[in-house]
Amino acid sequence: MLLTWIAELADEPLVLEPADRRVEWETNTWWLSAEVEDRRSLSVAEVVAAFERTAAALRRRIRDTGFAGAATFYVWHDDRAGQLRCSTGSVAPDELPFDGAHVVSGALGPVVEGFLADENPGVVTLSDADEAQEPSERAGADPAPPPLLVWVSSVGTTTG
Repeated sequence: MLLTWIAELADEPLVLEPADRRVEWETNTWWLSAEVEDRRSLSVAEVVAAFERTAAALRRRIRDTGFAGAATFYVWHDDRAGQLRCSTGSVAPDELPFDGAHVVSGALGPVVEGFLADENPGVVTLSDADEAQEPSERAGADPAPPPLLVWVSSVGTTTG
């Protein structure tokens, strides 16, 4: 099912409105999940190829509209929700709308690998709960979590 949902993203409503990024985010952002059994049956290469096909279809679709500007299709693994999330925005890769630390990458494999390997999607572990506490409440606090890895693909007519 996951591969079908990824393919269908290319045909979903798409808004590229640089003056209203909130509308872009609400329209163009998708949450994808899969049961543990489905995750085990998929390979990283299959999921990566599905996202790459979707990015290529979005690129053609955007160019056919005559949109003149930067647009980026991007994918990340929300490990707390146990989901792959993706969006398209009229931004360059270095302008993605994330509040926290993130790293953009041209390699989708590590993002997908983390998602497929998640044996307990959406389950918050005790160590994750500790991270949510105030620093003064944590004894011997662990270092900050690593930045979010985000795969990007330019789908606009310019790169930024």
